[in-house]
Amino acid sequence: MKKLLVSLLASGISLVATLPGFSQTSGSWKKVSQEMVFENPPFKECHASTIEEVQPNEFLAAWFGGPHEKHKDVGIWTATQKNGQWSKPQLMAEGIINKDLRYPCWNPVLFKAREGKLFLFYKVGPSPQEWWGMVRTSDDNGQTWTQPERLPDGILGPIKNKPIQLANGDILCPSSTETKERWKTHIERTPDLGKTWEKVAVDPGTAFDVIQPSILQYPNNRLQILCRSKNDRIVEAWSNDGGKTWGQLAKTELLNPNSGTDAVTLKNGTTQLLVYNPTLRGKQWDNGRQKLHVATSRDGKSWTDVAVLEDKERGEFSYPAVIQAQDGKVHITYTWDRKNVNHVVLESTR
Repeated sequence: MKKLLVSLLASGISLVATLPGFSQTSGSWKKVSQEMVFENPPFKECHASTIEEVQPNEFLAAWFGGPHEKHKDVGIWTATQKNGQWSKPQLMAEGIINKDLRYPCWNPVLFKAREGKLFLFYKVGPSPQEWWGMVRTSDDNGQTWTQPERLPDGILGPIKNKPIQLANGDILCPSSTETKERWKTHIERTPDLGKTWEKVAVDPGTAFDVIQPSILQYPNNRLQILCRSKNDRIVEAWSNDGGKTWGQLAKTELLNPNSGTDAVTLKNGTTQLLVYNPTLRGKQWDNGRQKLHVATSRDGKSWTDVAVLEDKERGEFSYPAVIQAQDGKVHITYTWDRKNVNHVVLESTR
C-alpha cells in the first residue's frame, strides 16, 4: 500500500482525490485547532518557524521576518501563546555588526532543556554558506533573555530542527553545512548546556547532498536522523551508541522536494511522527511545497500518512516544526506562503 501511495504522489495525483475518506484529519489523529500566529505583521515575508512549550499550555514561537529572505533587515521575531491567544510579534534579534554593516538572520530554533534553560539558536550572515551560529538563553521561560552570543568557531547550533536531550543530559543538535560544492550534515553535542561542544560527522564520504536533519529516538540508545536532500527523497542515517558514531546515509521511501522537514519521537516511546512535503521539486519553490502531510511510524522504516495539513495547486507550505506538549497534543507550525506562520494542534484518538 505504501509503495502505491509513493507512486501516486510521484505522479502528482492527490491522495485526497484518490483515497476515499482520506482527509485533513483521518485515522487515529484529529485536528484540535488551527490558526495563524499573527495578524497585520510588521514585515513583508516570514519563514522557518520553530515552537517550544515553555511551561504547561504556554508556547513560544519564533521565525525570521523582513522584506525577503537574504535581505539585511531580516530579523528573528517571537510570539507567545497563552490561553489560546498569540501575542503580537516582538523583534528578538538582528544581524547588526556595527553602524555601517548588518547581515540577515536565519532559521531560529527553540529548545528547553530538562534543567529549565530555554535556548534560542539562530544564524547570522550573508548566506547559508557564510553564516555563523548565535544563541540567547532564558532561565525564566522567556520573560528575560541573555544578550546574543556567538557560538564557538565551527559550531553552528541546530540548523533548522530542535535538539534532543539524552538520558545522561547530553544535548544533541542536528546541524549541517552548505557550500557551493556539497551539502553535509553533522551532529553537535554539548554535555553542559552549551558551555563546551563536540562536532560529530555523519557519513562524511557520502554522495548524498543533505542538510537540516531531525533526530528520532529508539530503545537501546538507537537514534535516527531524517534529512532534507537534493536526491528526491528524505535521507536517513542510524546510530547505535547515542549519536557518538553514525552509519551510512541512505534514501528512504519518503518523497522530498528539496525542502525542510521535522520529526519528533512521541512520549509513548514507540511512535515517530514526521511532517513533510510529499512531492518532488518543481521549477519554482512553491511548486513542490504546495502539499504538507503528517506521517507516523513505529520502526522509522515504514511510514503511514495520517493527516493532510495542506493540499493546494500552488503555494508554499513548508519548513514545519513539530513538538509534543506535556498534555500529549502535537503542535505544528509551518510557513504559510511566506506571509504568515500557521499553527496546527493534533491529538491522537487512541
